[in-house]
Amino acid sequence: MSPSGTVGKPIRCRAAVGREPGAPLVIEEVVVAPPMPYEVRIRIICASLCHSDITFWKMKDPPGYFPRIFGHEAVGVVESVGENVDEVSAGDVVIPTFMSDCGDCADCKSSKSNLCSKLPFKLSPWMPRYETSRFTDIKGEPLFHFLFVSSFTEYTVVDIAHVVKIDPTAPPNKACLLGCGVSTGVGAAWRTANVEAESTVAIFGLGSIGLAVAEGARLCGATRIIGVDVNPRKFEIGKKFGVTDFVDAGKSGGKSLGQLIKDMTGGGADYCFECVGMSSLVEEAYAGCRKGWGKTVVLGVDRPGAQLSLNSSEVLHSGKSLMGSLFGGLKAKSDIPILLKQYMDKELQLDEFVTHEVNFEDINKAFELLLEGKSLRCVIWMRK
Repeated sequence: MSPSGTVGKPIRCRAAVGREPGAPLVIEEVVVAPPMPYEVRIRIICASLCHSDITFWKMKDPPGYFPRIFGHEAVGVVESVGENVDEVSAGDVVIPTFMSDCGDCADCKSSKSNLCSKLPFKLSPWMPRYETSRFTDIKGEPLFHFLFVSSFTEYTVVDIAHVVKIDPTAPPNKACLLGCGVSTGVGAAWRTANVEAESTVAIFGLGSIGLAVAEGARLCGATRIIGVDVNPRKFEIGKKFGVTDFVDAGKSGGKSLGQLIKDMTGGGADYCFECVGMSSLVEEAYAGCRKGWGKTVVLGVDRPGAQLSLNSSEVLHSGKSLMGSLFGGLKAKSDIPILLKQYMDKELQLDEFVTHEVNFEDINKAFELLLEGKSLRCVIWMRK
């Protein structure tokens, strides 16, 4: 923990700052302001790199903003809290999340939604309640936040609606994965689709999210999990998470991917998950879903303004469902502790997602590994 003398005062610390789109992050000294009411200041223990960080790091136009502190999968220790915060206190181990869970609005009180109405998800560069930043550089210039977390810094400030208290005995380099990617994939199978035992699942895209969907489907008892990817090496990786069959998207023999899935399953998969972020793949996933009860779940983040094209008659006559899944439909404050307990009980696999670990000074190496397709998750330790 930090000395109690820091409470209520600005903290100077190191952060990895994105100064220009696509340029290496610069580790520099920044100033982190004390938390405002309903906010928590957190000392980051470690963070992991998600593909969403890469996506926004490359963006030259809004919602790409610079200079910015990226990162949104992390574990940390509460350094201090602002007024009206009673859920956590100094010394608690927490996971910050990009999805809010206020606990007060109709959506947060309902079991049917995880889309908070009080603090709705948006691609804002500010703190959610005040539209201001808690970061400045040594020149006094403000630095933008990222997805309400900004974890590539030794200290960050997060709204209490985005903070989940966790078991302090959990290994931080595994628990941090539950801040976004693994939770999103597992949750999509568990909460959004409610995958049934002995069902058939098709997953379009076997990146970290797709593999997490496979893990969730495995935990739900799916007996056949079909992975679809352009990289045939993903099959061997996918087997660790329950993938039983593989479709090489680059060698479809002239058939559409949807038709291939229908042929393999005798009419279509019970559940299809699109994990890449391509409207054409959403259409193929929908086509590959079984008529009558098939569910297609969209997790991939497509380019801004991308449109879907579905045949109206097919939608009417097929009886299939198409739905989106933000953060896997999970309610962060209640569901993340469940997933963490499953990991601690050796039911949920997290270790297998961590392929690399680096020190904070080598954070740009984590970016290189993900860009080269060499890592699933690279954990970045703030201080070894």
